[in-house]
Amino acid sequence: MKTPMSLNTVSPAIKHDVAQRLKTLERQENMHILLAVESGSRAWGFPSPDSDYDIRFVYIRPRDWYLQLHPGRDVIETPIENDIDLNGWDIRKALLLLLKSNAVISEWIDSPIRYLPDHPVVQHLSQLADTVLNARGLAHHYASLGNNAAERWLTSDGPVPVKKYFYALRPALAIRCLRLAPHSRPPMNLQALVERATLTPALQEDIATLVAAKARTNERHNTARLPALEALIKDELHRAPEIPAHTTCNATQALAQSNQIFLDLVNSFPAS
Repeated sequence: MKTPMSLNTVSPAIKHDVAQRLKTLERQENMHILLAVESGSRAWGFPSPDSDYDIRFVYIRPRDWYLQLHPGRDVIETPIENDIDLNGWDIRKALLLLLKSNAVISEWIDSPIRYLPDHPVVQHLSQLADTVLNARGLAHHYASLGNNAAERWLTSDGPVPVKKYFYALRPALAIRCLRLAPHSRPPMNLQALVERATLTPALQEDIATLVAAKARTNERHNTARLPALEALIKDELHRAPEIPAHTTCNATQALAQSNQIFLDLVNSFPAS
């Protein structure tokens, strides 16, 4: 299973439309986008024909905005329009969450689908994400996602929507990758996870079959049960606490590094 490292799940027309909307939003909000990516099933590697476009971005405001007595809102949220969902985080929010080894911002940084060119700071964000990696914290996040997704169907009988399989499988594979390599952040994309997870050929075939089925059907389509895959999901979600909590990160140095990233960025943009 090869990682889709291009916009092969997003048409050129949609990519152009999204880029134009993002540029319009920059003007309306008086901000500059540093990173704009796909964060949903298209980037995860298992889209359906009716999947939304989940665009997430990180942005920076003019310097004076950060000097207000009362901090402004640090997110931008827009209504879903024509299946396009645009939401973003201010760079300060993103950095503060990244210092906590937040899985969401880590995945945005690594998304295989970009809608705008990255600002050079994104490379520094990626390096910071590696520096502050907390494998156990990430495992706890993915275990919570997986357990919530599998809460009912994994212990019941009968057919299961293909979508529900994936919402439990992707976190389970992320945990497996963290167990095998606790000093590396797991990729967000399913195919990349499969490549790292050292799965049996039979399990890889089950996953490939599910991906193909979801690509042909809508989000609610049911599939037959796959016992071996379910056993893998159960086992990995159960083993999340095995991942070591130890980190070699120097918290003081990481904070200083992120603070410098923030100051350099803010000082590089006009005051208003």
